[in-house]
Amino acid sequence: MPSKLSITNTSAAVDWVISNGYVEYDRALAVMARRTTAIREGRAKELVWLLEHPPLYTAGTGAKEKDLLNPRSLPVYHTNRGGQFTYHGPGQRVAYLMLDLETRGRDIRSLITHLEKWLINTLAEFNVVGETRHDRVGIWIRRPSKGEAVEDKIAAIGLRVSRWVTSHGIALNVDPDLSQFDGIVPCGIRDHGVTSLAGLGLPVTLYDVDVALRRSFQQIFGPTRLIESDGLDI
Repeated sequence: MPSKLSITNTSAAVDWVISNGYVEYDRALAVMARRTTAIREGRAKELVWLLEHPPLYTAGTGAKEKDLLNPRSLPVYHTNRGGQFTYHGPGQRVAYLMLDLETRGRDIRSLITHLEKWLINTLAEFNVVGETRHDRVGIWIRRPSKGEAVEDKIAAIGLRVSRWVTSHGIALNVDPDLSQFDGIVPCGIRDHGVTSLAGLGLPVTLYDVDVALRRSFQQIFGPTRLIESDGLDI
């Protein structure tokens, strides 16, 4: 159940940016560093940034080198977000969240719960039932056609919280090259697979997902304001 503490902030709209083309990972890190500092200092609004990365692997603070199965196949970035290894690439919608928990309540567990709800509600718009598991981070899909106990991960969550401002965020598989996950043990989980909306037989576009993500986000976290990508310079 979501925390009784409200994560909603209705006092100011969150900046909402969608980048076209692929965003290099180093640039994304630089933007997040600048923006989180500006938010903390009261010079910028909160931000949700939707983008695609070129093919790459990232390693969170809990990553184990043994889980990088093919280290020469793609660039590998070690980062300060939580979690372990994951893949980012074309066809995957990444949403980086720079939210101010000073105004939304200093409750990281509540934030994670609401992020899970955000993803589950987004998937529900495409008649997909996403679920959480107490022992596995992310959003999971039951695959009864593959076996009674088979579940695949369709969305990942990996956050950093520094002085109560968040960075990094979520990744939802729309239509990525799922074979790229074979180069890692995704999130350190060996007993379950990875899927996507396309893998479930759904011809969903990134645009469709962006509309659903924004609508579901506003229902949980409050209003947003669509701005151009040059707003990232703040």
